[in-house]
Amino acid sequence: MQDLLSIISGSLVGFVLGLVGGGGSIIAVPLLLYVVGIGSPHLAIGTSAIAVSLSAAANLVNHARNGMVKWPCAVSFSAAGIAGAWAGSTIAMKVPGQNLLALFGVLMLIVGTVMLLKKDAEGNPDIRLTFSTVRELLPLLLLIGFAVGMLSGFFGIGGGFLIVPGLMLATGMPIAYAIGTSLVAITVFGATTAANYALAGLVDWRIAGLFIAGGVAGGIIGTFAGKHLSGSKGTLSMVFAIFVMLIGAYVTWKGVAPLL
Repeated sequence: MQDLLSIISGSLVGFVLGLVGGGGSIIAVPLLLYVVGIGSPHLAIGTSAIAVSLSAAANLVNHARNGMVKWPCAVSFSAAGIAGAWAGSTIAMKVPGQNLLALFGVLMLIVGTVMLLKKDAEGNPDIRLTFSTVRELLPLLLLIGFAVGMLSGFFGIGGGFLIVPGLMLATGMPIAYAIGTSLVAITVFGATTAANYALAGLVDWRIAGLFIAGGVAGGIIGTFAGKHLSGSKGTLSMVFAIFVMLIGAYVTWKGVAPLL
């Protein structure tokens, strides 16, 4: 039964990613905890980090083919974030599970709110990290990359909701390029976090494999459905944001209740 629930949960995450284009990874940890039945928040985070990384890598291929990845910016941002993700995940493993759970629930509430308020923004599609722009762009890319990587590692999530605006703030690129470029960082941050947790023995490889397999199938279905419901993506994103906030409230309560 746990194997079946792992596949179903992974399918749901993949479906959401394919349908609304992001945010699905934030529900991976609650699904692993409350549906699949992984007993430890730390084990759930370590296991989900692998799925987050591979899902981002799969989505990156299409964005790269379409020329929507600013590679020099992506590499600089991700390189700084690797150190941040390792530091964040190391700190998280020292935080008691219940406290980490409560913080994760609060994060979900914040993510849901950001998703509701998110607006597409104009930017400069021709922005490049070159010898002439390096002094202007590189410091912010490194600083924001490290900070976002640390949060991503701490919570074991992709962090796209932070990476996308972070890239836009650092470079001024349009949101479409920021989304494509962010997938490089999400892949790297997730892999770094997963490696750190794996070294500590906090990854359930069997469940991770089943979760990922389900995610691939769900992603295909979600992408297909997204194309047919492209006119309703704004509504779908709003509904999902509210869903994330409701789960966040539940997770926060589950984390806080034993401490009261």
